[in-house]
Amino acid sequence: MSQVQTGLDLLVAQRFAPLRGKRVGLVTHPAAVDAQFRSAVELFANADGVKLVTIFGPEHGLHGQAQDLIGVAANEVKSVPAAVYSLYGTTAASLRPTAEQLNGIDVLVIDLQDVGSRYYTFQATMRYCLEVALPLGLLVMVLDRPNPLGGIVVEGPALRAGYDSFVGAHDLAIRHGLTVGELAMLYQQELKLGPGEVRVIACEGWSRRDYFDATGLPWVLPSPNMPTLETAVVYPGQCLIEGTNLSEGRGTTRPFEICGAPWLDANKLANKMNAEKLAGVTFRPAWFRPTFQKHAGKDCGGVQLHVTDRSVFQSVRTSLALLATMREMSGDQFAWRTEVYEFVSNPIAIDLLFGSDRERTQMEAGLPWRKIAAAWESEERAFEHRRHAVWMYS
Repeated sequence: MSQVQTGLDLLVAQRFAPLRGKRVGLVTHPAAVDAQFRSAVELFANADGVKLVTIFGPEHGLHGQAQDLIGVAANEVKSVPAAVYSLYGTTAASLRPTAEQLNGIDVLVIDLQDVGSRYYTFQATMRYCLEVALPLGLLVMVLDRPNPLGGIVVEGPALRAGYDSFVGAHDLAIRHGLTVGELAMLYQQELKLGPGEVRVIACEGWSRRDYFDATGLPWVLPSPNMPTLETAVVYPGQCLIEGTNLSEGRGTTRPFEICGAPWLDANKLANKMNAEKLAGVTFRPAWFRPTFQKHAGKDCGGVQLHVTDRSVFQSVRTSLALLATMREMSGDQFAWRTEVYEFVSNPIAIDLLFGSDRERTQMEAGLPWRKIAAAWESEERAFEHRRHAVWMYS
């Protein structure tokens, strides 16, 4: 196992030389640690010659304590050595820093651990920060970290105009195969942001072939429902279940790996899914009782996804097949989620997650899931072509 050095590790090794004499704003969260488990906040606060002026916390809060969709107020953060602002409050406007909040800093540093999926919101927060900071002429320094899913595979549909949101801030494949540093460069290039500069401190020792468990780095929960790498592997597809009244496993110890509903027959569902002979995954019948969120306190029947071969497993296609099967088995008890989702009431959640209403309307029309997924192939190729322009790793 190789020992990858993150952008934060390398900055520490340089004794913060690129930032000496600078006033710094820091966008970060609990997963931003160095190889000794020291947090980015601690390291910046104690760095010689660096003045940490402002700290921004993304969704789930600076300390990662809040569940999804729960706004975090800056005054909830205690014992922090700088002014703190929340980039996930109670309004859509709170998702972006203001020019006033960036006033008085020379460099905005971003250190966030992504998990390789379009709708994982930390990279959306990064894009919004770039959109505000770069026109002000600021330097934005991104401390890169490995994509936990590697950097080879691209999967899933494109994002269509009119369906952009916090869970789809930019037209990426759902599984995008880029690091946060590469995404920052993609955003700057495609949005033509300036006159500020994006500077990425790249990882050392990371190969695009490497999943997170090949890096030698510690796994720290980037969000409350991302406890393990196994969760991240299934997440690009399984997050789609959020757009329904089915449980995606929140409120259990295996969120996203487990899914189901009180009315589903676990054995029948597992048999149907295993009959699909999907590559690299086996479905085990599972019964579970969520402790919070959907169907809290109710016994649910469903399945647990056991990924047996990550090299051939296709999370988004697998979950499309699973969603179509659970929808069919549920009959009139199935419903799309229609509550306000990430500050948006229309389009509905499932359309925001897929990136358009195409997949939902095709399922409703009875189109088989394999035909639905066939339309993704040209979109995946197009994104593959775009992303090569910002590759930093081989």
